[in-house]
Amino acid sequence: MRSAGAGGVRGSGETLAFVESPVQLLNVLEWAYADSRRTAAADRTGSDPAGQPGSDPAAQPGTAAAGRHGRTRHDENEDDPALRHAPGRPQPQPARSAHDGTLTVVVLSPNDPMTRGQLRRMAELARDEGFAVRWEDARGGAAAPFQTIGALTPALRRARRIVIGDPFSRYVQLLLTLTGARDLIVVDDGTATMEFVSQLARGERLVRWHRTGRGRGPRDAVFAPVSALARRRLTPREGRRTVEVFSSMPVEPPDGVSVTANDFAWTRARFGPPSLTRGSDLVGTSLAETGVVDLDRYIDAVRSLARAHGATRYFAHRRESTEKLKRLSEETGLEIVRPDLPLELIARRGPIGRTILSFPSTVVHTLPLALAGTEVKVAVCDIDPAWLTDTASPRAQGFLSGVTGTARDVQRLPSVPAAAP
Repeated sequence: MRSAGAGGVRGSGETLAFVESPVQLLNVLEWAYADSRRTAAADRTGSDPAGQPGSDPAAQPGTAAAGRHGRTRHDENEDDPALRHAPGRPQPQPARSAHDGTLTVVVLSPNDPMTRGQLRRMAELARDEGFAVRWEDARGGAAAPFQTIGALTPALRRARRIVIGDPFSRYVQLLLTLTGARDLIVVDDGTATMEFVSQLARGERLVRWHRTGRGRGPRDAVFAPVSALARRRLTPREGRRTVEVFSSMPVEPPDGVSVTANDFAWTRARFGPPSLTRGSDLVGTSLAETGVVDLDRYIDAVRSLARAHGATRYFAHRRESTEKLKRLSEETGLEIVRPDLPLELIARRGPIGRTILSFPSTVVHTLPLALAGTEVKVAVCDIDPAWLTDTASPRAQGFLSGVTGTARDVQRLPSVPAAAP
């Protein structure tokens, strides 16, 4: 189904945000919220010297924020009644749309049902904030990519700012070659942001960290010129193009690239604080699905970690397979929870365990920020090199160790031994 915000994609000064996952859309909302606070602070500078972004009460945990512009538009997608009455759902509040209300979120929907479901719920939250949402079934058949690109090209060429969530996406890279926008913003797509910034700084081609790197296939070779052009688009040029990274990850940007910290102020302002349960919760990963970690080793590690820390629930990653989750339930006794929103929002609205256990993943960086001011502790368990598959990328162990080692405000746990059969 294809639909657009009322009036379609608008205005010559528009900001377009392209997202393919729920976390990307969450971080677009965080960026828009932070951007509106920066703009408001700049507006106050002449009369209020204390009006700095950090002094905005909306940034404090547990406080509601009200922006300048109310919600005025819906897209043509049907509203989700289940979400409208979901526990912990914030009441719609006025919110200042970034760049004077000209932000349009374009959802390049994947085919995975779990991801689509979370994206629809995140899209409703975006509409509650006053933003237009344009849903594109970008992978809905052989002709869909051509139809999507054709429909978006005029807006891409008009847009002044482009916000993207996944610079490794071939779809996004292709769209970047069609825009002359002066400002490009990359928001977090999880820990992949760390690898993106490193590759950009080194001038390397953009390759996901878990790819084996054993040569490029025919598709990679054909797409190489597009990828190279997209990388040039993501390189700042003084006086012609700015590049900003909006991230909660520890990144060292190359010269000319600015970094804005994502402290999850929007999440904290709109949700919580959460009620806490007595037990611990465990966060799942898709490391087995991506071929990095052996499935049997992973299940053994989950079982050992749950027993050692009294975990009762397992929050599944949206990419974890049904077969794997069924096996986890049977062999560990954990209650499997498939969240309908990104975990940062689920944890913030609660109920959530007093300790959240995780393997190296994005959440060891984001949850301490989203849960700031609460009593929840986040603990991360290292990945034992013995768990890695023979086909795992040579960079996998170093990357995962870096994810753990750079996390702040977390408890570090040693890798757990395999559970006894």
